[in-house]
Amino acid sequence: MKSLQDLVEITPNLSSHFYNDTIAPHFRARTSLTSAFIPAEFTNWRDEQRAWRETAILFDQSHHMPELFLKGKDALRLLERVGINSFKNFVPGKAKQLVVCTPDGYIIGDCILYCLGEDNFELVSGMAVLNWVQYQAEVGRYDVSIERDDPTPFNPKGARINYRFQLDGPLAGRIFSELVEGEAPKIPFFNTARVRIAGHEVLVLRHGMAGHHGVELSGPYEELAAVRSAIVAHGAQYGLVQGGTRSYFSTIFESGWMAYPVPAIYTGEALRGFREWLPANGWEAQIQLGGSFYSDRMEDYYVTPWDLGYDRIMKFDHDFIGREALEEMSHQPHRTKVTLVWNQDDVVNVLASQFGDGPRYKALELPVSFYGFPQFDEVRNGAGRLVGLSCHCGYSNNYGVMLSLAMVDASSAEIGSEVVLTWGEPSGGSRKPHVERHEQVRIRATIAPVPYAASVRELKSATIGVAARA
Repeated sequence: MKSLQDLVEITPNLSSHFYNDTIAPHFRARTSLTSAFIPAEFTNWRDEQRAWRETAILFDQSHHMPELFLKGKDALRLLERVGINSFKNFVPGKAKQLVVCTPDGYIIGDCILYCLGEDNFELVSGMAVLNWVQYQAEVGRYDVSIERDDPTPFNPKGARINYRFQLDGPLAGRIFSELVEGEAPKIPFFNTARVRIAGHEVLVLRHGMAGHHGVELSGPYEELAAVRSAIVAHGAQYGLVQGGTRSYFSTIFESGWMAYPVPAIYTGEALRGFREWLPANGWEAQIQLGGSFYSDRMEDYYVTPWDLGYDRIMKFDHDFIGREALEEMSHQPHRTKVTLVWNQDDVVNVLASQFGDGPRYKALELPVSFYGFPQFDEVRNGAGRLVGLSCHCGYSNNYGVMLSLAMVDASSAEIGSEVVLTWGEPSGGSRKPHVERHEQVRIRATIAPVPYAASVRELKSATIGVAARA
């Protein structure tokens, strides 16, 4: 068995295989990173969460995200062909969230795209996106060169090309300004600049996860220790803390990013070539479905730009893969992205079930509670009708609530309305080794805005026009 297509052909039920028999590479990578490179907690995850609301936090992103470097005279033409975004005025010093779709208009994935120079681009995170871009470059015979840099646990070179940090929180802007040698530049949202910190040149992306003037910092990997030490030392006077993997992977509940959707590539003849190009043991062959929702049809796990809130950046001003299908979809009803605030009494009921004689409900791990990658839990309205799917879920110490990010029918997405989420898998749970035997339980939830954090919503509202044009 050599390719993903081979796996598809010999697997009687692909959904069941992904639901029961795979362990997501992202989970394996997180375990490897925690043991070898980044601690689960520098202090404790609750205080680390508080830091991005009250002082400042530094996350080390140097090891878990894949990167692809794209150069050549056809590089922009290739990106325009795959991206649903507009590329007008996409010049050096700009960045954007690149979203790519199949010919049928379903999402493959998203990543951060830097324009480093003329015909010179860097794609960060989103393994399925990076694979799709490389595949299109090869089969389309574009005049480009590609260099891949995989996450540290899977990287044969043993070291990354770049380090990458995220500095965020209400005092992050002050810390950054004082660290920079000379006058700190004013960087608009999703723009970049080059500065010097501790004698080293650093590429800065104005990009905040927590709703403040956050920055993403990157540079040559061999300069990681020197730059990090300078940030930590200077930030100490402002209460800066370093964030471990437990708090890092919990940022999405407040910020609203729906990470790593199921890439919509497992069905359809139009994508056979891509499946034949992908390895049988690669990222796409090891997704890990989980949750109370289960379907034998892989298509039921596919998502559209509307489901993830990416319709705001979709522009029909260029010819891209999936455009025709998406134009047809634009006239249809859609799901919309929301936050679900779980009922406190129902959450306590789940926690209490771990004591005594039972029944035992699926345990709620904190702060990250989802156990599939991706996760899909049924969301029903008061009449019992399935109106959506809840995905990433976990706990916010800043608000003292359990939150999840969900895709809900637009007709059922009124802010403040109540829905019911089914927690736990059917029939006592799947065969995934980290899923214990349990019973399902219903949890009431209230629909809230996304992002949930008011500061993030305000930042997003102020910059959405800039991001849409970028």
